Amino acid sequence: MRLAQLSLLFSLLPLPALAEVCDKVRPFWTPGAPATAWDEFLGLMGTPPSLVLLVLTALAVRFRHQWGALVVVLLWTGWISLITFFGPDNDIQRAAVAEGCVGSPVLFIAVVTAICGGMILYTAPRDTRH
Repeated sequence: MRLAQLSLLFSLLPLPALAEVCDKVRPFWTPGAPATAWDEFLGLMGTPPSLVLLVLTALAVRFRHQWGALVVVLLWTGWISLITFFGPDNDIQRAAVAEGCVGSPVLFIAVVTAICGGMILYTAPRDTRH
């Protein structure tokens, strides 16, 4: 009887073999291979909002525009907030995390934080008095 209960319990757990959710969220994911932070970083950095923000970051740094950099930092903050707070809310995303085809966005958040910090420091006004 106990074996039947355990079998039933394990049959209800989401496994990588049940990857129909992963086909929708990550079409090129191979079943059985866990998604790493690096995979999630590349996936998030390749999204259209991230690519636009990278271009805006490059422009703010290139022209050393302090207020432009501040606006870009606020846009990055909004994008990360959307990913962090509203990304895992729906059932499909939660099932994809449970099946292992969606990784943690921690590396993406750390890299964007470093980019924003560097951008603020680089565009800060220089002391012109000697």
